[in-house]
Amino acid sequence: MNKDQLAINTIRFLGVDAINAANSGHPGIVIGAAPMAHTLFTKHLNIYPKNKSWINRDRFVLSAGHGSALLYALNHLSGYKISLADLKNFRNYPGITPGHPEYGHTEGVEATTGPLGQGISNAVGMAIAEAHLAAKFNQEGFNIIDHYTYVLCGDGDLQEGVALEAISLAGHLGLGKLIVLYDSNDIQLDGKTSLAISDDVKKKFEAQGWQYIKVNDGEDIAKVNQAIIKAKKELNKPTIIEVKTIIGRGTSNEGTSKVHGSPIGEAEASKLREKLGYTYAPFEVAKEVYSLYKSKVFNRGKKAFNEWEKMFASYEVAFPALAKEFKQYLSGEFNLDFSSLVFAEGSKDATRNMLGKALDLASKLNGNIIGGSADLTSSTKAKGADGNFLKDSYIGRNINFGVREHAMGAVVNGINLHGGLRSFSGAFFVFSDYMKPTLRLAAMMHLPSLFIFSHDSVAVGEDGPTHEPIEQLVGLRSIPNLGVIRPADGTETISALEIALSRKNKPTAIITSRQNVRNLATTSKEGVAKGAYIVDKENVKLDGILLAAGSEVELAIETKAILKEKGYDIRVVSMPSHDEFLDQDKAYQMSILPKGVKTLAIEMGSSYSWYRFTEHVMGIDTYGLSAAQNKVVEHFGFVPEIVAEKFVGIME
Repeated sequence: MNKDQLAINTIRFLGVDAINAANSGHPGIVIGAAPMAHTLFTKHLNIYPKNKSWINRDRFVLSAGHGSALLYALNHLSGYKISLADLKNFRNYPGITPGHPEYGHTEGVEATTGPLGQGISNAVGMAIAEAHLAAKFNQEGFNIIDHYTYVLCGDGDLQEGVALEAISLAGHLGLGKLIVLYDSNDIQLDGKTSLAISDDVKKKFEAQGWQYIKVNDGEDIAKVNQAIIKAKKELNKPTIIEVKTIIGRGTSNEGTSKVHGSPIGEAEASKLREKLGYTYAPFEVAKEVYSLYKSKVFNRGKKAFNEWEKMFASYEVAFPALAKEFKQYLSGEFNLDFSSLVFAEGSKDATRNMLGKALDLASKLNGNIIGGSADLTSSTKAKGADGNFLKDSYIGRNINFGVREHAMGAVVNGINLHGGLRSFSGAFFVFSDYMKPTLRLAAMMHLPSLFIFSHDSVAVGEDGPTHEPIEQLVGLRSIPNLGVIRPADGTETISALEIALSRKNKPTAIITSRQNVRNLATTSKEGVAKGAYIVDKENVKLDGILLAAGSEVELAIETKAILKEKGYDIRVVSMPSHDEFLDQDKAYQMSILPKGVKTLAIEMGSSYSWYRFTEHVMGIDTYGLSAAQNKVVEHFGFVPEIVAEKFVGIME
């Protein structure tokens, strides 16, 4: 058995044995895809495990995240901090080898994957980041950003809508350094893929601007290698390499769904060892295999890294200003001086417009901000600077995502995973429903992704209930580690953006209005940072509190004037961020919302998220309607007179 075949079988059995030890996992892809993965790692992938965050490393994304045992075996052999003990502890807690790869939890994992289609979509974002940074910083003789993004995906990945959106965008943008290895085994969990799909993969990808290459036998590592070489030479199109494999090859259930998601067991593993002529015990690795990976992966990556460092040192001498800017990009620090942007007290504008101005200023101050909207730039006002990011102009920072909300979120996550850039997206708030999985994964990965959503309530008006968010706010507020900020005016809007860009390990959703709001004298960045604060204090004796967010803060202040005439001394509290307020200490929370004080929460959306603060909520728990903005708002009672009446009712 030659070294390559020995290494391939070692990878197979490290995966199989880990899955058997856990009595849980997916052995089929480990066994079937090991040859192509080994070929990629030993002949092409430039990584340096000792410096795992090297910006110019190749990225490898296991989009088929259920095959995590394959990735852990590869990364163990490559020199990442994953021990044999970690492999033995697969899918166990505490441990660093969870059932699906988790970014930030395990070395060598470039993205949290498992929800199918997400990984390949993240990879599109990584390829966009590579292309933009190369266009920005590379100079003749100094390609300081010059790497590939590789993906290993399966049949299921390519059936997901998010993947199809991202694939279309990647082809349109001509992302030639994106290479997908497609483990094409014609099997998914429910049986043969032919039960569900009959696409012509070649025609489908070529029609979307991709290069298509086919390898008829996934065991033929020479052909796999040739295919990758060919893919790397095509720099004007992304490439998909369809590699035909047999799921669970060599097992009794090879080529069937039975080997997809269940351990094969010790007896079957022994038979497979005998069939493959593999004489090593479970979790035993031959010295030759470690030596092969040390030479072909670790040392090759070390050499590439050292050469890059030398090149960058010369780059700093030749192009000091660019080098300084590049380092600033990598630091993730931002110039957040918004002092030149002032919204006059008493003036009125929609918070979407004010956020657009703040984002434009931030983009002028910081060249590492990139993003765009899902065909809604004129409405969301979320637009990147320096022109459009296009196939023939990667220097532009405005990404035209098209009507692809789900992929947009995943691409934004991918750009932020790459490093060196901070990415944002823009969409109507009601369509955050299309983006829920990517929002959740951003929060899970602790990425500082920025998601801008405009048209925050039934005040959308004539577009009607399909476009008027109701349950979206409570939905987003329920996602752990997702910051949700709904600003009330210009000061709060600028503060929201500043907070979002200051974050290192938490994504932020900023929710803006279509309708105009009045800029207030008492709003503040410090208040927004604490989640809730007093914007209109009681005069003498606190009779009650009006608690609100967004445009309803102005409504609360107008309501207070009516209640004052009725003899009530009222406090108005703005709560732009539930999660930030809940992170404050109890003393601060009680100073803003003291116990025993009648409090009415006001928001033109689902009432549910407010009940943790008060039992009295004026919300909307039905769908909206199609009519002029003022008529819709009046229909649901969000006018000062009706809110005052509601408040008097809870006081009696």
